[in-house]
Amino acid sequence: MRNDMVLRVVGKLLIPFILMFALYVQFHGDFGPGGGFQAGTIVAAAIIFYAIIYGLNTARRVLPDWVVESMIAIGVLLYIGVGFAGLLLGGNFLDYFVLDSDPVVGQHRGIFWIELGVAITVFGVLLKIFYLFARRGPN
Repeated sequence: MRNDMVLRVVGKLLIPFILMFALYVQFHGDFGPGGGFQAGTIVAAAIIFYAIIYGLNTARRVLPDWVVESMIAIGVLLYIGVGFAGLLLGGNFLDYFVLDSDPVVGQHRGIFWIELGVAITVFGVLLKIFYLFARRGPN
């Protein structure tokens, strides 16, 4: 598919909008359906779309394996870090209310960071799975 000009042009046009939609889903997660898992999946789909059009090696140059693996660890650490921040501030694990003097603001802050950690982790895991399966090639 690397030589298909129509796919390349459509990909260059669609991928920025796909990523922008993922940001919308991520930041709208506090107020309606959506959030970290969905946003991470959408971003991974955009990168997989890029890899299918331009080739796996090109995608791996854009996002190498070490970056993807680091994102998995960073997302999990962010999630756990918010949980322990609640413990250190006198609440329970993942108790967002203690993250600010105003419980409502603390709730929003906690949810934002938790959802961001989930999005980063889901994106990294899905992309790593794709890299592993795509590397195997046809049997």
